[in-house]
Amino acid sequence: MYLDGKVPSGNKSEDLPLALLHALRGRRLQVMRKGFKYFLTTVLCGVMTLSADAQVVRNDTVADRTHRLEGVTVTEQRRQKITRSTTPYHLLEREQFLRLGVTDVADALHRIPGITLRDYGGAGGMKTVSVRGFGARHTGVTYDGVMLSDCQSGEIDISRYSLDNVSELALTVGDNDDIFIPAKQASTPSTLSIQTLRLPSGDSRGHVTAQMKLGSFGLASPFVRYEQSVSSRLALSVEGEYTYAENDYPYTLRNVTLVTKERRTHSRMNQGHGEVNMAWQPTATTLVGAKAYYYDNDRQLPGMVRLYTNLNGENLRERNAFGQMTLRTQLARNWLLKGVAKYNWAESVYRDDLYAGGVNDASYWQREAYTSAALLYAPDEKWAFDYSADYAFNNLNGSSWRTVVGKPFRHTVLQSATARYRDGRLTVLGRLLYSLYLNDAKEGPSARNMRRLSPSLSLSYKLLADRELYVRASYKNIFRSPTFNESYYYHYGSTDLAPEVTDQVNVGITMDEGRVTKAVGTHVRVTLDGYYNRLRDMIVSVPYNMFIWSCINVGKVRILGLDATLNVTQRLGSGHQVMVTGNYSYQRAQNRTNPESPNYNKQIAYMPEHSWAAAVNYENPWVNVSIHGHGVTARWPNNDHYEGTMIDGYKEFGLTAYRAFSWGRHRLEGRVDVKNLFNEQYELVGHYPMPGRSWQLSILYKI
Repeated sequence: MYLDGKVPSGNKSEDLPLALLHALRGRRLQVMRKGFKYFLTTVLCGVMTLSADAQVVRNDTVADRTHRLEGVTVTEQRRQKITRSTTPYHLLEREQFLRLGVTDVADALHRIPGITLRDYGGAGGMKTVSVRGFGARHTGVTYDGVMLSDCQSGEIDISRYSLDNVSELALTVGDNDDIFIPAKQASTPSTLSIQTLRLPSGDSRGHVTAQMKLGSFGLASPFVRYEQSVSSRLALSVEGEYTYAENDYPYTLRNVTLVTKERRTHSRMNQGHGEVNMAWQPTATTLVGAKAYYYDNDRQLPGMVRLYTNLNGENLRERNAFGQMTLRTQLARNWLLKGVAKYNWAESVYRDDLYAGGVNDASYWQREAYTSAALLYAPDEKWAFDYSADYAFNNLNGSSWRTVVGKPFRHTVLQSATARYRDGRLTVLGRLLYSLYLNDAKEGPSARNMRRLSPSLSLSYKLLADRELYVRASYKNIFRSPTFNESYYYHYGSTDLAPEVTDQVNVGITMDEGRVTKAVGTHVRVTLDGYYNRLRDMIVSVPYNMFIWSCINVGKVRILGLDATLNVTQRLGSGHQVMVTGNYSYQRAQNRTNPESPNYNKQIAYMPEHSWAAAVNYENPWVNVSIHGHGVTARWPNNDHYEGTMIDGYKEFGLTAYRAFSWGRHRLEGRVDVKNLFNEQYELVGHYPMPGRSWQLSILYKI
């Protein structure tokens, strides 16, 4: 394996595409031309994308049966996938959102072990997610089967995505057992998948879903969706959602012995998004999907809490638009082809009217063109092989030379080869990922080129023939290329950075026992995973002088952890059911950079050692009730563990009551949520207080 921008001597790469050979020889201009030709060719071969994963080609062939084993269409298979997966896999489906008292995507992620959430407070606060101590930049997020991207910061703000339009959330740690995926989905240590509501089938009537949410601190959020099967082969949907919130929630400010009651100010948010979706099945073995997406958020930024003043003048306008399409077709009895393509545009406009010495503003624009082609070969019901090739072009520019230096751009080529063997008890999956990053800038120096071979291997074995009891083990090596901010940000970035390299090892056991019918029954599912993670060449920022900081590769982190989940469903008969869910995580994420440093072996910033979540749901013929809670232990906001800076741990509890009524084709759902039931004040990010006790009322009507 090799990981630098230098060219090896000799010609040892005859099996690589011609574009890659030129890249290895340093001929940057030819690489750009070849990469563009590669992009066009793959687009023509693969068409453009949505998530055709929402539907499955219904044809009784070996290849089709192999893909259906991934659990794409049948709920029971999806739940079995949690148990028999070779790597940790956690799934939350739409009906669980109600039962667990989940109100938004961030709230849902508290119910998944191993996740650390950074939340800057309120409905408009930025929310990012990291998994098992690796940080948010190491977490991939897919939206209807296609990766989201932010080449500037490398972090995805999950507060942008409304739960109203989500059918399921799934977290995969390591490799996905569904091998028929783009290579980009294999390029991160973990992947959070957001699957939106599926398009209708079975009737040609139009269906309307309308929902209104009202809540504390000026929250108002309407949502409307219209969907229709135009014919037996074509379905369409269009939806829109808007959220307004004042976010002026109270909090307590402590200044030594002085304790005062304050309110968040300058925190208003106006956010909306719209989508148009299409699924078209021109033949029995071909499916085409398409999505057009637009997001707009105009918000005030309250900033961190300061003593003696709440005055702040920061504002942020974010806009994002993308279009994606997917083609999936059966080429022959044992061959499937998936093509994906996407174009993404994003704008960020920042302004501070109270900046010392005048107005401070900065604007950024980023673009991505992305395409992927995947070929699946399934010679029989035990073996499956996949080859995937992805190409992406990213660029970024800012409003001035003081925002981003050089107008950078990047060509990315990813190729993965995967083999999977599965019989009645054993599943083995091996993957090799080749990554090539070609960096350049229109003005000034560019970041180094990067390339690497990354292997992974995972397996699962059923211990008893008549019991759903499995053991699993996995290893994955992967790396993260520096973001444009880390390489080019004015007085901060460095073009000499090497990528961060990660290794993750997981060993676990899973059990799924019992069965629930409409009358009675008990179902129990348990997972327990221990893991060892290592992060090398961690990118950290250090001061060059009083005014200039620079990013360098010096960090090393070792993470030892344990994740456990429990799900129990007890059907009591006569419309009564009790569901108990819980998860627990232990993370010891230690700084291992310099044995002589006083910070050696200390817990890294924002990583709690212990975190948990639990919920008890009681469904009955009258009003369904859910009591739920989550919490974490104390965390440090810095790696230095400065005295007096520790962020206290917290426990937050909530209460949800809901009821649904149906008559004919009509359905009405009412729901009331009380959040932070005991009004505990806490912080997830230092000096950004979270809201106290609040309420939310939701009314949904569907026809």
